[in-house]
Amino acid sequence: MAQVLEFKLPDLGEGLTEAEIVRWLVEVGDVVAIDQPVVEVETAKAMVEVPCPYGGVVTARFGEEGTELPVGAPLLTVAVGAAEGLETSGPVTPGPSGARNGSAPSGSPSPSSSSGSSATESSGGSGNVLVGYGTGAPAARRRRIRPDRLDRTPTLSGALAVEAPVPEAPVSEAAVSGAPGVPVTEASSTAAPVSVAPVPDGPVPVVSPLVRRLARQPDIDLRRLAGSGPDGLILRADVDRAIRQAEETEAAKTRTAQAAAAPTGASPASASPAASAAPAAERIPLRGVRGAVADKLSRSRTEIPDATCWVDADATELMAVRAAMNAATGPSAGPKVSVLALLARICTAALARFPELNSTVDTEAREIVRLPGVHLGFAAQTERGLVVPVVRDAHTRNAESIGAEIARLTELARTGKLSPAQLTGGTFTLNNYGVFGVDGSTPIINHPEAAMLGVGRIMPKPWVHQGELAVRQVVQLSLTFDHRVCDGGTAGGFLRYVADCVEQPAVLLRTL
Repeated sequence: MAQVLEFKLPDLGEGLTEAEIVRWLVEVGDVVAIDQPVVEVETAKAMVEVPCPYGGVVTARFGEEGTELPVGAPLLTVAVGAAEGLETSGPVTPGPSGARNGSAPSGSPSPSSSSGSSATESSGGSGNVLVGYGTGAPAARRRRIRPDRLDRTPTLSGALAVEAPVPEAPVSEAAVSGAPGVPVTEASSTAAPVSVAPVPDGPVPVVSPLVRRLARQPDIDLRRLAGSGPDGLILRADVDRAIRQAEETEAAKTRTAQAAAAPTGASPASASPAASAAPAAERIPLRGVRGAVADKLSRSRTEIPDATCWVDADATELMAVRAAMNAATGPSAGPKVSVLALLARICTAALARFPELNSTVDTEAREIVRLPGVHLGFAAQTERGLVVPVVRDAHTRNAESIGAEIARLTELARTGKLSPAQLTGGTFTLNNYGVFGVDGSTPIINHPEAAMLGVGRIMPKPWVHQGELAVRQVVQLSLTFDHRVCDGGTAGGFLRYVADCVEQPAVLLRTL
């Protein structure tokens, strides 16, 4: 007897409470194996593929791409125990292993042994630590059951309403109307089709709990909405449109009432202002990376009494040293060193001299916590937004090692493959906003850190050098610091040391 199991959005760690569906990796009717990735989601810190702890046939998916779901919300349902019988007696779509329609891959189990392997698979569970289940069953290829093997009756949500002897079926809309459940018979060598419950007229065609909650707030009657999704499924865009229309209707009623209450001598033109035809303002939800950045920066501005100091520095010698490093040949040659890597190495040397800035404030204990190691974060702009990858133990690395790690983390950031652990735990941040073609800025501290160094663009400017006016490569450096951990003298000393190393890189030889 098949059993329909509900897979909920698991806890993705790092205190994350919701995730947005980026891309579904399976369709309704697909056969999935234990630990096979079924959906790609985006959290406030990274994009991850979520594996399913059950093996069987996907009977329903909850949420469209772009929908934000809280941890614990249903993702999909899987019919466990009927997949093998349906596969063995009918052709399947060619999979990655190259199997053809009508031919079973070599080494596949016989129909008589299919139920046994299915029972083992379903009873074991997943070994993936992301979802917290138990076994390490090998992943199988993705296969889709032919439509003629399933007596499909599309529901209003576009999913298969496979009824099983489970008290709470995931597609519960049909159960609310009192439709009787039809048990799914165990598949045999003749591959009897899965029984499907008919779709009643009563339920509202909504799958996503987010859509229901969104409609509940402004009292939108979902039964009056015409869904734009598959088979009339009501999407979030439909609810947003209904909310806007309700607001516009209410505004029109208000204007009409105001016009009726206006003096009789008022002209018709004043009673119907042109503003009524103005398009509605666009509302963009603060979620994902953008929402996480907004929360962290708001908290920083609220909790941290920050101050900023800045200085212009002649970077001509630093640029010459970098060119000499990268032009070296023979035994002294090595990977190219970036300006950001040199500045990062300068920062670690400065933090060794001024450890007050490599600290954090414990507000509950009213203590300043000086941190033993430097985990250097650097701001990176990606298509998903601003992220701050962290170079671990930067104080133990040289410029070449820091540069290699920055390059590796930058590539992961561009492809959206940074893990939450690679985006947390920083103690000091380096922000190179000069890549945007600007000279200066007042950075906002990356909470709960105590300071951030900002670097502007390096460009030719008139500069007094050795008593004469000359064209030099000049950069503006700005330091934003938490005034609770130190005073202006410490911050000024840190910034002056950084500027001295930029102007005279030989100063670094003292600490090498």
